[in-house]
Amino acid sequence: MHINEYIEIKKKFIDKGLDKYLPSLKAKPQAIHKAMRYVMFPGGKRIRPILTLAGFEACGGRGNRILPVACAIELIHSYTLIHDDLPCMDNDDYRRGRLSCHKRFNEGLALLTGDALLTLGFQLLSEAGNIDIIKEVSKTIGSRGTIGGQVEDIRASRIGRLESAADLNYIATHKTGALFASAVKVGGIFKGAGRKPLAKLGNFGKCIGFTFQLVDDLIDRDGYVETYGVRRVRKMAKGLTKRGKGYLGVFGKKANRLSEIADLILDRPF
Repeated sequence: MHINEYIEIKKKFIDKGLDKYLPSLKAKPQAIHKAMRYVMFPGGKRIRPILTLAGFEACGGRGNRILPVACAIELIHSYTLIHDDLPCMDNDDYRRGRLSCHKRFNEGLALLTGDALLTLGFQLLSEAGNIDIIKEVSKTIGSRGTIGGQVEDIRASRIGRLESAADLNYIATHKTGALFASAVKVGGIFKGAGRKPLAKLGNFGKCIGFTFQLVDDLIDRDGYVETYGVRRVRKMAKGLTKRGKGYLGVFGKKANRLSEIADLILDRPF
């Protein structure tokens, strides 16, 4: 099966799960449930939950038991996007070609919608029955993870500059990269993988998460591109992808999908 077909099949699988876990439009209060579904559908490529599924498979996992965990990762990712778009954060009017949540509804409802998605995500993680997954995700999205990255991004925006290349790296690895690493690792945690395989998955996720940000900057012509230029950033992305794929050797052919996803992230057109 070609990787694009694999991605499409897994995306439909995740979408079906999200539709099941999200509250019905008929459930009160209808306003927030409408907003939650507006944000989640049609959604993006679901790359983070697909990484969860592929991480599970790399460790020998089979079957559908991992679905609630993968859906939780996407719900939590979507919460970060809603909050990131708010006027007090990045103040973006559009997300994926549509009005962002606060523009489509209102700022207060958007804030609560993000909170609701985050809470539902942790409900699904708790129902998976593995405290180590909850610990992993909690650490990832806390003040030393995605929230910390957002804090530094806001600080840089307010002073109008980054004080050093280290600041840029911190934002990229925390605001964006951290959830990639966690998404892959929780697949292995769910399967019961040992410490060393989990470390390999985490390192792979960090590399491709960083690559994802670099390619985003190549597309938008900002961030790293403003600092280093297109040629160097492209070289950095290729190097990170190669390094990330190097961590997968321990899994053999079972990690082929992870390797192919890494190539897709690198080869996004810009």
